[in-house]
Amino acid sequence: MSVEGLRAPLAVLGDDAWIVGGGLRDALLGRPVADVDIAIAGDSAAAAERLARVHRASRFPLSSTFGAWRLSGGTLPVQVDITPTQGGSLAADLALRDLTVNAMAVPVAGAPELFDPHDGRTDLAARRLRAVGPRAFAADPVRILRLARLAEQLGFTIDPPSAALAAAATPALWSKAPERLRDELYRMMSLPRAWGAFAALDGLGGLGALVPELDQARGLDQSDYHHKDVLGHTLEVVEHSCALREDPGTVFRSDGPAITQILDEPVADGLTRGQVLALSALLHDMAKPATRGELPNGRVTFFHHDRLGAEMADTLTLRLRTATRVRDIVVMCVAEHLQLGFLVHGQPLSLRRIDAYLRRTGAAPVEMILLSVADRLATRGRRSHEIQITRHLDLARQVMHAHLGLRARGPIASPIPGDVLAARFGRAPGPWLGEVLAEIRAAQLGGPITQARAMRVADQWVRAHPDPATVR
Repeated sequence: MSVEGLRAPLAVLGDDAWIVGGGLRDALLGRPVADVDIAIAGDSAAAAERLARVHRASRFPLSSTFGAWRLSGGTLPVQVDITPTQGGSLAADLALRDLTVNAMAVPVAGAPELFDPHDGRTDLAARRLRAVGPRAFAADPVRILRLARLAEQLGFTIDPPSAALAAAATPALWSKAPERLRDELYRMMSLPRAWGAFAALDGLGGLGALVPELDQARGLDQSDYHHKDVLGHTLEVVEHSCALREDPGTVFRSDGPAITQILDEPVADGLTRGQVLALSALLHDMAKPATRGELPNGRVTFFHHDRLGAEMADTLTLRLRTATRVRDIVVMCVAEHLQLGFLVHGQPLSLRRIDAYLRRTGAAPVEMILLSVADRLATRGRRSHEIQITRHLDLARQVMHAHLGLRARGPIASPIPGDVLAARFGRAPGPWLGEVLAEIRAAQLGGPITQARAMRVADQWVRAHPDPATVR
């Protein structure tokens, strides 16, 4: 949307209102604009009410401290946030902002003259991100994450002095509300090339400040199956995860469209399954620094890094105050990311064994399989042979295809309830009942079965496993 296209619907706000921030930046770049910030010298509540009335839009307060209001819907072409100018004037307001490309303004009414006191237009042309002032990041360290995201999102370089300012402010990153850190992290996860944003953040020192375990992973060598240190491997796993969510057909062939549909499903916090996958990939080996060891023969080990990593991921996501469903998927993926690789040595797998693996993955089987594939593709050391990667991918395709087939069938319920089986065989409920139901489920994997068939399966199991309480 052009700058003039933004101004026209907002002109009702009058001469004391200006379009500022990222929406103006993107309009000047010719990029799509989804939301616009308005700085107004006056009563923001009255301005919001006026704009809402003209466009029949919804409005609600964002901040009682800053007097910010958000409007959307009706005939508004974009979401609009209205905030009183900070510092007493437009110039003072812009001087308080983070980057020069975000510190420009254009009035919503009258002549569309660009107000650019920090030469942001020159930085736009140079595709450069430059801090407005020396305290841009010290005043608000969360801006460090935004800087890394914008570098990847816009394809801009970061001005070296500004990068140094950001790096100096990283120790204070967690001094800000964790929800703000979470929201910026979510925006990174949602980028097509999320790993580029994480790498840019790492270049600023912010990735290790946000997740100290990843800083400890820097330079940490691994076994000869790996070609990178733990941090380099982690970022490559994120890269492969993003490539798979973008086009799963590259590995999963004709099942690609069905996988894409699942990855596009909403989870919570405005995220999809595919976006949460990027966070799972980032954290999947976070416990390796804490679990690294060496055997007498010199082999490097990371025993139980999956289990400890799940605990660490749970702690981090709780600290970031992510939604419970987001946390559950991430923790599950970290805890179980090795399991599919273990099954490679047991091929060919029966449908029953595949089903057991899928049930172990809880509510995230697709994400788990994709993470396993991404992890394997990022493991290409001198002892890692192409045939091993091929076998892993073949198994992943087999398991994914089985999952999609079972998913299409819907939940598999035993045609005979457990209490009926217990009464039928005169046994008190116990572990044996779960084993009988597992046998019945195994028979159901090939398709629906009758109650009579289910009872024959149960009879066969019971004859082979007498009740210990009745055996003399």
